[in-house]
Amino acid sequence: MEFEKIREVISEQMGIEADDIKMETSFTNDLSADSLDILQIITELEEIFGVEFNGENAEKLKTVADVVDYIKEALA
Repeated sequence: MEFEKIREVISEQMGIEADDIKMETSFTNDLSADSLDILQIITELEEIFGVEFNGENAEKLKTVADVVDYIKEALA
């Protein structure tokens, strides 16, 4: 469930089809996301899931799988 919602947020933010976003998709290499794009994605995910990303953790999020894992851990 987390993956589908995360994929939807990324799709809307980056203007790409959700089906093109996989677990191994890299924000910078595959999506050409800049720091503002990533900040906006994280902000929306914080609101949706009720979790908080601190700066140190946010810097470690390189792929969609990283975000899914972080959110699952935070919700556990």
